[in-house]
Amino acid sequence: MTTATGLSACCVTGHLHEGTPTGVVEKITDLDVYVSRPKDGSKAKTILFVSDIFGWDTPNARLLADEYATAGFYVYVPDFFKGDNISHDMLQTIAPREPHNRSTLQVTEDNAKTMATFGPWVTRQRESVVKPLMNEFIKYLRTDPLTGKIGAVGFCWGGRYALVLAGEGSVDAAVSNHPAMASEADVLAITKPTQINVGTNDIFLPNETVDQFKAALAEKKADLPFEINVFQDAVHGFAVRGDISNPKEKENKEASANATIRWFNKYLA
Repeated sequence: MTTATGLSACCVTGHLHEGTPTGVVEKITDLDVYVSRPKDGSKAKTILFVSDIFGWDTPNARLLADEYATAGFYVYVPDFFKGDNISHDMLQTIAPREPHNRSTLQVTEDNAKTMATFGPWVTRQRESVVKPLMNEFIKYLRTDPLTGKIGAVGFCWGGRYALVLAGEGSVDAAVSNHPAMASEADVLAITKPTQINVGTNDIFLPNETVDQFKAALAEKKADLPFEINVFQDAVHGFAVRGDISNPKEKENKEASANATIRWFNKYLA
């Protein structure tokens, strides 16, 4: 069940991944930024990584950024929340990973906890606050003569912003992973090559809505490269918060990462 904020308890489920990030932290446009560089250090294909609500410093985000860097991309993961991300502890404590298998009482309790946390947070991190930070960061990237094309990849909360950036054309390509609070208008506004990755069990994007997005894009954006990949049995957050000890969830997570790399190799070249 989605709360009045547009977010749900499903947003706060998932697993922290294990591993040692290999990037560095820098200060850019007055933001803390995790930077992961490709082996050759080239910025020819640059990725702006827009995190989910848990922020820039989860091991999941950093390890995935490293994966992109290993594939040849120069990756920036800015702290657009300025330290005000949702606590990582809530990954495990607020709600179960199977939101559909809950009693009515559990749903009520989960939504009450979610509202208490997300209502104030969504207000603090509203678009009028965070979007100017993104604009300034992209402007900084564009002033670097070594930076080539720029792609935006976003997850959940950040997934919608990847669509927004593709809509205004401030990036050269975008990948939106299980976007939260994205509307058909956000999808149809895209002006740059855009890929959307979503699961069949994503409570934010029901299968019927995904089908509507596909049909609308095919009709109104036929001349623009776009792709919607649907991953069987994947839940909201699977591309960054999936349980990689589960073979199917690991498969979906890796497949979405490979799809992202393929898309950016094609459209950031």
